[in-house]
Amino acid sequence: MATYNYVAKDALGKVITGTTDAENEQILVRRLREKGYWVQKVSAARAAAPTQARARPRGGFSLGRVSGRDLAVFCRQFSTMIDAGVSLVRCLAVLEEQTSSGKLRGIIREIQVAVESGETLSRSLTRWPGVFTNLFVGLVRAGEVGGVLDETLNRLATFMEDNERLRRKIKSAMTYPVLVLFFATGVVIGLVTFVLPTFVRVFDDLGIKKDLPAATQILIQFSNFVTTKWYMLILGVFLFLIAVSQYVHTRIGRRHYHWIKLKFPIFGKLNHKIAIARFSRTLSTLLVSGVPILQALETVAGSVDNDIISDAILSARAAIREGEQIGDPLQRSGLFPPMVIQMIAIGEETGSLDSMLSKIAEFYEAEVDAALSSLTAALEPILIVCLGGVVGFIVISMFLPLIQAIQSLQGGLGDEGAAGGGE
Repeated sequence: MATYNYVAKDALGKVITGTTDAENEQILVRRLREKGYWVQKVSAARAAAPTQARARPRGGFSLGRVSGRDLAVFCRQFSTMIDAGVSLVRCLAVLEEQTSSGKLRGIIREIQVAVESGETLSRSLTRWPGVFTNLFVGLVRAGEVGGVLDETLNRLATFMEDNERLRRKIKSAMTYPVLVLFFATGVVIGLVTFVLPTFVRVFDDLGIKKDLPAATQILIQFSNFVTTKWYMLILGVFLFLIAVSQYVHTRIGRRHYHWIKLKFPIFGKLNHKIAIARFSRTLSTLLVSGVPILQALETVAGSVDNDIISDAILSARAAIREGEQIGDPLQRSGLFPPMVIQMIAIGEETGSLDSMLSKIAEFYEAEVDAALSSLTAALEPILIVCLGGVVGFIVISMFLPLIQAIQSLQGGLGDEGAAGGGE
């Protein structure tokens, strides 16, 4: 969790300031509003000064990222040792030596120091929000409270393995289209930069540069821009990407981006299915681990990675606090398919909500699998046709003036021959 400073007013207009932990700003604002406060400002608090144990870890610390696979292996091995009765500190010492990730090794070392000094495992994990998500910390905390840390870590390992498998499928499905687009861009730049200028010199020699077809003139102007003002093109693309990135990092921009992700043709349905699968799998994992429904929904809202769906989940959480069933507010949002709503309602009625959510997750993960296969199969011919169309346009634009010049010469020679025959 991150730490935030906030300024708010209560019902009497009194200004209230404070500092608290929350998954993100959106969840904190909603939490304060539920208490009857009018939120005026929320800002991230500066991290507290590190303790001596954190400031002086034993050994070096490697930069880099910790992959989901490394974390899944970490959880699986941790669970096995806890189940075998190994003490928490000794587990961490063994895991430090066992892991192949330099960054994770340094983090485990510092967690061990914190645990030895009397801190709980879940509390020590919150120091690395970029590595251990709210879901990870919440499940570990639930396992500590319920005395079933080994089972919780085992479920967490399974969850992370499933999540990593889904991520790999998406990445592998997108690899081919990206390579084709990269190749197509290289071909177009090569034709426009190196081949077309040679044809332009031929047009000059033939004296037909002034009477070129419109397509050829457009292509030549584009070639001149790319070859003489390439730095402007690169600068423009760079500035555009920076502007988009900065806008997406704002609250409004992030909402617009997430809305586009859900509504974009073809890819929108795929993103929607991925979000539903992640929502179902995460909520099922939290509930089966003994996390209360309100806390579970708050954690899911922070980990679903889409503000539009996150708002619907938080609205459902607020409605549940008022005594409603979870299915009704989700249905009102219009973001959850009828099948999901009905299965959740049946799960609530039969007391098996966690297993129903698990079945929903399995169904939508299979749907994502099928959608990815269909998308990959459809994108291949579309990209090939588009690439062929672009290259064909360039080739025709380059050869069309030559064909016209040859036809003019043949026509001229034919007129001269007819004139000679008449004499």
